[in-house]
Amino acid sequence: MTQPEPDWRRVEPLLTTPWTDQVDPSAVLPEYPRPQFRRPDWLNLNGIWEYAGWPASPTGPRPVGYNERILVPFAPESALSGIGRRDEVLWYRRLFEIPDGWHGRRVLLHLGAVDQKAEVRVNNQSVVTHEGGYTAFSADITDALRASGPQEIAIRAEDRTDIEPYPVGKQRNEPGGICYTSMSGIWQSVWLEPVPTDRISALEISSDLSGVTVFPQVTGGTEVELAVSPPTGDGVVCVRGPAGGRLRADLPEPHLWTPDDPFLYDLTVRLLNAHGDVLDEVASYCGLRTVEIVPDVNGQSRIALNGRVTFLHGPLDQGYWPDGGYTAPTDEALRFDLEKTKELGFNLVRKHGKVEPARWYYWADRLGLAVWQDMPSLVVSFAGPPGHAPDPLPEGQRRFEAELRELVAQLRNVPSIVAWVPFNEGWGEFDTARIAALVKELDPTRLVVANSGVNCCFSRPDTGAGDIYDDHTYVGPGEPHDGDSRALVDGEYGGLGLVLDDHRWPGPPNAYEMTTDSAHLTRRYAEVSERLERLVSDRGLSGAIYTQTTDVENEVNGLLTYDRRVQKLDFVDAANHNRAVIVRGSHPVVKTVGEPHKDAAQGG
Repeated sequence: MTQPEPDWRRVEPLLTTPWTDQVDPSAVLPEYPRPQFRRPDWLNLNGIWEYAGWPASPTGPRPVGYNERILVPFAPESALSGIGRRDEVLWYRRLFEIPDGWHGRRVLLHLGAVDQKAEVRVNNQSVVTHEGGYTAFSADITDALRASGPQEIAIRAEDRTDIEPYPVGKQRNEPGGICYTSMSGIWQSVWLEPVPTDRISALEISSDLSGVTVFPQVTGGTEVELAVSPPTGDGVVCVRGPAGGRLRADLPEPHLWTPDDPFLYDLTVRLLNAHGDVLDEVASYCGLRTVEIVPDVNGQSRIALNGRVTFLHGPLDQGYWPDGGYTAPTDEALRFDLEKTKELGFNLVRKHGKVEPARWYYWADRLGLAVWQDMPSLVVSFAGPPGHAPDPLPEGQRRFEAELRELVAQLRNVPSIVAWVPFNEGWGEFDTARIAALVKELDPTRLVVANSGVNCCFSRPDTGAGDIYDDHTYVGPGEPHDGDSRALVDGEYGGLGLVLDDHRWPGPPNAYEMTTDSAHLTRRYAEVSERLERLVSDRGLSGAIYTQTTDVENEVNGLLTYDRRVQKLDFVDAANHNRAVIVRGSHPVVKTVGEPHKDAAQGG
């Protein structure tokens, strides 16, 4: 007797969000996944896949065949996946068909992120392998496709979380305190795209205060055309150049990108043959902005956007969801945290210990939030006294550096990213000065926070590396002292907690200081903010990061509950204080707009 096919069913979440019930298994995250490199034709492979998973231990049980169903791209630990457990060896399978209009073109398979190791097979042919759980990868699968009919894709992932020396951020096999449930396997969108043989394979976009430079990486063709226009479509600027070269478009009356005015230009890049025929075309966008370190009137080094000293103030954002884990249930949910950050009067967000899907950065660009981007850390070793933790294993160092290079390359076009943070509080730290210099070499257009929390925990002795000295003090805010040419910031402070039992993760609540109710939290937030405002003047601070946007699992120090259903303090009052801090720390233009500064970093 034939066994019935297993059905996909959502596991009941420990906490739901307003978007939990909006997840449609037939249309999971249906928005185009890559806003900065768009083509009109694509096929979303998110949805219900066949699944088999088991522990890595050779004594563990092995399922026979694909006897479960999983909702991709939610990690199996999440409720929305339909699995609700952690596996170390993960197999995914599904069938798809190539749309009729794609024949004659090459077919690319894109995977946003698969944690930690992945091998992808199409029709039983291996097409790509990848290491690292936070960066995207692709494969040309054309030669593995059958001439017609159903095509099979199978993905094998291995993820042992903190057992293997990979970057893991705050994932742990035994979560608790400031570390959280692991997220294994596929956790970002999977999709197909048809492309011509002669095509544009990537864009490198940089800008300054007068225009944009685009370096299209191409296969074939003889010429490339760049068209730049404001969103209205008026005043298009077109330039052409030989394939394989850079294109520069100087823009009349340039409109700059700032958090207060997040203006973005539309880009179209076309690959042409010798007759001027279009071989390939992609759409993108850019923002005109620079970020640099400049001296203020007192000689203190300060962060400047577009030549203006700008205090950067925002929350620590860890990007966890009680229903979807690492993956927001919908695009609306992904946007929600950033909208609330804007509502709170902030102009910055620090993406902490995680990398988001491309659409998160798109919303930061559109809404107007500068971003500090962390590199997810290797697992910290707490052996030895603070400041003397042993170096990570050589294999871990190799993997960290390789994924760091991929991360910078993947996100370098994002206008809102103004700083890279390779290390946090010494977690998995090694060769700090060399790694900071490497990041600056890979991307000289942004600032580098060599070690956020250089004064804290297991950080090594300060090497003076990077552009920013970053103090962590809870509740704080901290009082970093001027000692070199770097800008001073409070990279983490706050952590004021409030327990709301109907809206929190089970387990012992954790915060740096507990408050009794919303009014008490609002009052304490005001007091801490007023102290910060005084320190901005007294210490010449350039930025501050409050912990944190939402509660995360046992941490209850969010401005919102983990389920995003309750604002834990008076948002209007908090926003007024946040804006006052930004005003106190921001100053008029310190040099003529457009005049390059010796330390200027040009934006993407």
